[in-house]
Amino acid sequence: MNDTDWERYRAFLAVVDTGSLSAAARALNAMQPTVRRRIEALENELGTALFTRSPSGLEPTAIAHDLVAPARAMANAARAFSRTGSASADQISGVVRVTASEVMGVEVLPALLTSLMAEHPALTIELSLSNDNADMLHREADIAIRMVRPTQHALIAQRIGHITVGLHARRDLIERRGMPADLDDLRRFPWIGFDTETASIRTMRALGLTEQRQDFAYRTDSDMAQLAAIRAGLGIGVCQAPLARRFPDLVRILPDLVSYPLETWVVMHEDLRRVQRVRLVFRHLARHLSAYIRLDEPPDGTGL
Repeated sequence: MNDTDWERYRAFLAVVDTGSLSAAARALNAMQPTVRRRIEALENELGTALFTRSPSGLEPTAIAHDLVAPARAMANAARAFSRTGSASADQISGVVRVTASEVMGVEVLPALLTSLMAEHPALTIELSLSNDNADMLHREADIAIRMVRPTQHALIAQRIGHITVGLHARRDLIERRGMPADLDDLRRFPWIGFDTETASIRTMRALGLTEQRQDFAYRTDSDMAQLAAIRAGLGIGVCQAPLARRFPDLVRILPDLVSYPLETWVVMHEDLRRVQRVRLVFRHLARHLSAYIRLDEPPDGTGL
C-alpha cells in the first residue's frame, strides 16, 4: 500500500464518520475537492459506488459498510505503528494512547496525569474519549479505563475497585424543595436523564429507579452534559460520588437507598508489557485511580 492508497482510505473513513465531503475535509485538514477526488479514485479502483446522497448527507452503500471494519483496522494499525516508532521500548518518551469514558477523560484523568507528565516531559498522552470499549487487541489504544471486566485474552487487566454512582443535586435545589424522604418522594423533583436508552441505562435500573425517557425534564446522552445540568441546578441526576465530592454545591441524595458500584479496570495488551512508557502510564493510572475512588482495600489483578 502506497501513500496515495492510504489517503484514499482515510478520506473514505472520514466521509463515513462525518456524512459529508465538507465535514470530512475539515476533519482531515484538507480541501473538499481533494477529498472528492480521493473518494472518486477509490470508487474507480473498486468499480462500485461507495456513497449515495440523502437528505441527511452522504450515506454509505452496502459495500461501503462492509469496507468500514478493514479500513478501521488499517487506521488503527497505522496509528499503532506511529506510536510504536515514536520512541524505543526502553525510553520514557514517545506517545501513549489512553481511552476512557467522557466523564473520566474530562473530569478525572487530567488531574491524575499532571504529576506524571511534569516528571517525564518527553512523554506524550493521546486521550480518546468514548463510552464504547476500545478494541485493545487491534491496538485502538495502548491503555483503556474500563467500567466492565475485560473478557478478551492477551490483555493485562488490573481491577481498581468500584466507583460508587448515586443520585446528586445542587444544594440550593434541595434547600428550596427539601431533602427527599424516600424513592417515591423523588417524583416531585425534576430529573436529568438519557435521551436514548442503552444497555447501561437498563443496568442502572438496578438502582431501583423506574424512570423512562418521558419522565426526564432534561434529556441528553452526554454524561458531561448531564453533569453540567446537575451542577446548574436543573434537577436530580446520576453522578460518580468521588467526582461529586469535588463540587461543594452538590449533595448526595438517598445514599442508603440508591448506590450503584461501577467496577473499574485499567487494561493494556500483554505485548506492551516491555514498553516502558506504556508500563509507567499503566501503573500510574492504576495507583492514582485507586486514590480517586478511596478504596479501603488495595487493588488486585495481575500487577506489573
